[in-house]
Amino acid sequence: MDETSDEPPTSAVLLDNCHFSQVVFNNVEKFYVPGGDVTCYYTLTQNIVPRGKDWVGIFRVGWKTTREYYTFMWAPLPGDIHSDAAVQQQIQFKAYYLPKDDEYYQFCYVDQDGVVRGASVPFQFRAETEDDILVVTTQGEVEEIELQNKNLHKENEELKASCASLQKQNIDLQEELKKTQELQNSLESLRSNTEKLELELNSLKKENKHLKELDACREAELHRLKEQIQNVTSDKERLETRLKTALDHMDQLQSQVLNYEKEVEHLSHMDHDKTEQLESLKEENRQLRMTRTQQKEQNKELEHCMENFQTPTLSHCLQNEQQQNVNLMKELEEQKHLFQILQAKKNEADEENQKLREENDGLLRHLSQASEVSPFSVVSQAQASVPAPEVGGLLFGNPYCAAGANLGAGAADVASIRKCPMCDEVFPGDIETSQYEAHVQSHLLECPLCSETFEKSNKQVFDDHIFCHGLE
Repeated sequence: MDETSDEPPTSAVLLDNCHFSQVVFNNVEKFYVPGGDVTCYYTLTQNIVPRGKDWVGIFRVGWKTTREYYTFMWAPLPGDIHSDAAVQQQIQFKAYYLPKDDEYYQFCYVDQDGVVRGASVPFQFRAETEDDILVVTTQGEVEEIELQNKNLHKENEELKASCASLQKQNIDLQEELKKTQELQNSLESLRSNTEKLELELNSLKKENKHLKELDACREAELHRLKEQIQNVTSDKERLETRLKTALDHMDQLQSQVLNYEKEVEHLSHMDHDKTEQLESLKEENRQLRMTRTQQKEQNKELEHCMENFQTPTLSHCLQNEQQQNVNLMKELEEQKHLFQILQAKKNEADEENQKLREENDGLLRHLSQASEVSPFSVVSQAQASVPAPEVGGLLFGNPYCAAGANLGAGAADVASIRKCPMCDEVFPGDIETSQYEAHVQSHLLECPLCSETFEKSNKQVFDDHIFCHGLE
């Protein structure tokens, strides 16, 4: 069929979806004489953009898709494919590839996507005969044909109206179906929501039951807390009186600790002096040993001289040297004895110093324990663990107290120092009792409902106490 082996691009697009007006075929004859070449003239409108794979085919009238072509020719590209004006084109079909029967055919312009862009009027391939005579009809036949055309046109309009009505009904039915589907979806959503609400309701019922049980437990616990509050209130009144006594006794302990610290410092100075004296004795002992060694060497030299020179003068000198050696040995023995005595005294002083340190450490531990405990229980612990020592009970006496100081003077020293049991701040003796008590009170939190006091460091306990009042 075709003069080339390449197959044109086709598709299964029906006639109703084609665009026949984009390419217009011109000068199409009613029939073409068989055995001759046929030239096809066509115009490319501005609505089409020609491409390299566009083609023009000859189709038998009644075709449905572009695959039913009889023969085809590739459409040539115009010189300016981007021009907006219409372009005249022509293609020549060789006689060898043309149809040989007398059926009706038409030219079709097909783009490279297989879509028809234009179609010509039908034509035949036959020779001109005498049958091609103009047929003249009468006026009556013309009127009858016009009447038939009117009836056909009317029926066509009625069919169009009926089709439009059916189309509208179809649209309405689709809308109703859509609404029905939406209602069904809404119903399903409501059912799922109802199930969820029922589950939530059951969960809330269980939670409500659990809360009621918790409420009963809380009421029992609240009753128990009220009893504890009453007991704590009575304990507070009793412990407040003990706190004042504990504060006074703590002041006395602090003054005693200061005295112990001063005495320990004095003992440490004495220990240092004894250590220096001991070092001095060691150095002197070393020098004496060196002197003794030198003396022995001199004795050896003298003995050597005596062997060589046995004269009375040398003998006399040797006796003098021996006497000096004896004297040195006696002095060395005395120094050793003195060193032993000093060493024994130093050991005794070390033992006494160690005892004082242990006693001081014990007092410091008791004092720290008394400072760390709460102000409500410090009295009993301080009185039971640290007894007040007697004045003058120190081993070497108090070097910072004047001779003949009596108990009244010691009491005055104790009363001259006050120390906060909360923050360990020391106050002078001339401070007023109200100021000291105000400072101690600044470390406490007082309940505005029952006047019970709590330490600021235990604020959580205070908050729980206020919460219990709120439950009442």
